[in-house]
Amino acid sequence: MKPIVAITAGDTNGVGYEVIIKALLNGYVFEIMRPVVYGNAAVAKQHIQTLGEDYRNITWNIIDAPEQAKDGRLNLISCYTDNLPVTMGTATAEANKAAKASLERACRDLKAGKVQALVTAPINKEALHGGHTEWLAEQFKVESLEFNDSLMMLCAGNLRVALVCNHVALADVPAHISEERILAKLTLLNRSLKRDFGLEKPHIAVLALNPHAGDAGLLGKEEETIIMPAIAKANEQGIWAFGPYAADGFFGSGRFTHFDAVLAMYHDQGLIPFKTLDMTGVNYTAGLSIVRTSPDHGTGYDIAGKNQADERSMRNALFMAIDVLRQREEYDALTANPLPFIVRGDREGKPRREFIDFKTTTGGNRFDRPAESKENE
Repeated sequence: MKPIVAITAGDTNGVGYEVIIKALLNGYVFEIMRPVVYGNAAVAKQHIQTLGEDYRNITWNIIDAPEQAKDGRLNLISCYTDNLPVTMGTATAEANKAAKASLERACRDLKAGKVQALVTAPINKEALHGGHTEWLAEQFKVESLEFNDSLMMLCAGNLRVALVCNHVALADVPAHISEERILAKLTLLNRSLKRDFGLEKPHIAVLALNPHAGDAGLLGKEEETIIMPAIAKANEQGIWAFGPYAADGFFGSGRFTHFDAVLAMYHDQGLIPFKTLDMTGVNYTAGLSIVRTSPDHGTGYDIAGKNQADERSMRNALFMAIDVLRQREEYDALTANPLPFIVRGDREGKPRREFIDFKTTTGGNRFDRPAESKENE
């Protein structure tokens, strides 16, 4: 049976409905999922009126629960009143409440196992007193939230950029950079690259905090005292992490193409080059017990209601949600009952134990193996 994907409509005054409608009209979407929009039909209709004649005949299958969703239909669950005022391009308290209501309803259905994945349209940060990433980490936490056990990662093909600090003021970034936090994020990133993306031995580049990677301490000591020790500890745990690399030339030189992912220290350090290279990427939240994706853009107040929003990022978010669901299922099946060790004799006839491994290493021998790695032990 096709997985049911919950799609929250986001800010009612932004481009959420527009990119959702445009993305869902790609016929292939219905071949791989049953999409359910969490929003409101009356509000959706107001947005449809701004999209021109090609969209005027859209009809919704209004349902009360996701299990009522039908194949090949635009399924919708109403989460707020039909009388909600829609003022395109304006941030309002009413829109914030509506965005949160749709997200809360979708999360209840996720927790109940009624839907299999979550795709979120953009919201105003005030709706959740922060971003989706932090709010969802509270809702679906797996471990301690000492370092907010989730990871914000932007993805476009083989380009993946994750962040140590998500939505943190630039002046506060140094206080949030610690050896423990970097190691926690590297651990989450490494785990996600394996389970969610199917990479056997992912190679991770770690960016420096200071210009020129600190210039041997002349421009800052965080590289020597915090970042390098964190990388060393990650290597000891079998994580193939490298760096720290000076951020200014890392992307422009194409060096990022030699890695499976990049861990940036703060928001703009990672997202400015990412969005310069690709504005149709996907925002993925790693480390959660559920699969959540989102387009990599904001509410788009400046173009809301003008039929100018590009739906490709939303469509990619829908496709990626299904890809991750399938990859997780495959990974979990392969690792649920690992093969036990077998006893073989060495050259002197003495028995020794070893594990059977039928997988092959991806990416070739592009880098030296991290010192004292114990990954295959």
